[in-house]
Amino acid sequence: METEYKSNFIYNLISRDVEAGKNGGRVHTRFPPEPNGYLHIGHAKAILLNYGIARHFKGKFNLRFDDTNPIKEEQEFVHSIIEDIRWLGADWEDRLFFSSDSFEIKYEFAVRLIKAGLAYVCDLSTEQIREFRGTLTEPGKESPFRNRTVAENLDLFERMRRGEFINGARVLRAKIDMASGNLNMRDPVLYRILHARHHRTGDKWCIYPMYDFDHPFTDALEGITHSLCSIEYTDHRPLYDWVVDKALQLMPEFIRCRSEQTEFARLNMTYTVMSKRKLRRLVEEGYVCGWDDPRMPTIAGLRRRGVTPEAIADFQDRVGVARADSTVDLAMFEYSIRNDLESKAPRMMAVLEPLKVVITNWPEEKTEMVELENIPGIESAGTRQVPFGREIYIEREDFMEDPPKQFHRLSPGREVRLKGAYVILCDEVIKDTAGNITELRCSYDPQTRSGRDTSGKKVKGVIHWVPVRQAARITVRLYDNLFTRENPEGDGDGDFTHNINPHSLITLTDVPAEPAIAEAPAGSRFQFMRKGYFYQDHIDAKEGKIIYNRIVGLKDTWSRMNR
Repeated sequence: METEYKSNFIYNLISRDVEAGKNGGRVHTRFPPEPNGYLHIGHAKAILLNYGIARHFKGKFNLRFDDTNPIKEEQEFVHSIIEDIRWLGADWEDRLFFSSDSFEIKYEFAVRLIKAGLAYVCDLSTEQIREFRGTLTEPGKESPFRNRTVAENLDLFERMRRGEFINGARVLRAKIDMASGNLNMRDPVLYRILHARHHRTGDKWCIYPMYDFDHPFTDALEGITHSLCSIEYTDHRPLYDWVVDKALQLMPEFIRCRSEQTEFARLNMTYTVMSKRKLRRLVEEGYVCGWDDPRMPTIAGLRRRGVTPEAIADFQDRVGVARADSTVDLAMFEYSIRNDLESKAPRMMAVLEPLKVVITNWPEEKTEMVELENIPGIESAGTRQVPFGREIYIEREDFMEDPPKQFHRLSPGREVRLKGAYVILCDEVIKDTAGNITELRCSYDPQTRSGRDTSGKKVKGVIHWVPVRQAARITVRLYDNLFTRENPEGDGDGDFTHNINPHSLITLTDVPAEPAIAEAPAGSRFQFMRKGYFYQDHIDAKEGKIIYNRIVGLKDTWSRMNR
């Protein structure tokens, strides 16, 4: 782990803190997801960074749910997030927390802020607060309720808690500085009224803390030494520090350390949206088949597609940790996936668009077993036996009647080698009444058996095949980018759904494959020769279906661009 972090600024910052004995040399990080949707690959960057830093410095890592908005939160999202983080390999041990665990302490903190003259109940509406806040060039105006007495504020805040007021009637605001150059410091809202049932606390609360109040206080409460977050929170850091400072002053019996916030660039990727709001829209409006649709950039979607946690970690290492936002080419992620699967995924033959071939000089009832290596170049991966007979399937694209010069596959009067088997010659093309090719009649050379070829022939083309009689029948899903544009939000009208790729999913049924594939367990990954890497969908397998999702094709553009 040491090599991974020496090259980034967060590693260097924490190293200096440890060397200086800050927080007693202790390192404690956390990942604080909101349970309002499924996690995506951008969250994976934050998870692996926080966990990796804690592990490297022999510190601790917490998983904490920021469950402060019951309107958007669901228990389903809590379960999915826990499953995703565990699958990525992060271990929070016994430190699973929820912001709602400490609602009572946070309420007490708010009361102490009021008593210290640092918070007040405000009756302005959301629109009025925004209007009074001012602009980047003009200072804000003080609320007419800013100078309420401590007694009045305490009374109103208690009545807010008891549920006497409707949503939006009142809020609790910090009393900081309406002339601050940072808009976040212009008396930010700390609590709002929200009459909604919470997935953990039920109807106990009808006021909920705002993120910018809850998050820093909970960090300090848990003893988080380094609050690592994405770059959009940079302008919120002064408020983070203000909350932590006041907590240290007013709640010393609860606060374990002075937490500090450090920001890093979020992950953006071409042909992808990373906003939970936009991902939710894709799900709710039926553009995809749920949060775990393999076209989604969610961790659940990537897992269902067949991507491994090792591939995601490799991708994050390649992206690195920087201060400024940038957009990473999707091809770079695909390279990490291929790089991971190249030496892991056994080879298998499947014919996605079958064309029947009859080998006319092969005896009708004869079956011969041919041996194929499972992973080329890796002897320990072993070999497998595939039945070869008179009738086989080949890919329709591996035959052309009138081929160009550089076409080295099958055509009339030309030879090609069948992987692991024999060289065949195309003698006749059978067509239906509409002129469509339905079958090829070929002959084989018995002296050209792979591994013991005595013919002396030099044949350039090698193609895969599947026996007709013994073929397993599977369903295959071919995935393409969900969006047609590198920047899905780049359209003039701003509606990213206008750039959805109508061909992002193609489903092929009754696909012939090697017979052994029928015995492969759910979750198996294979390289279908010359077609890409595929994964047997573990969700569909529960219903007895054998469906293979294409994880990624074999074409590797990113590595060629970066040679």
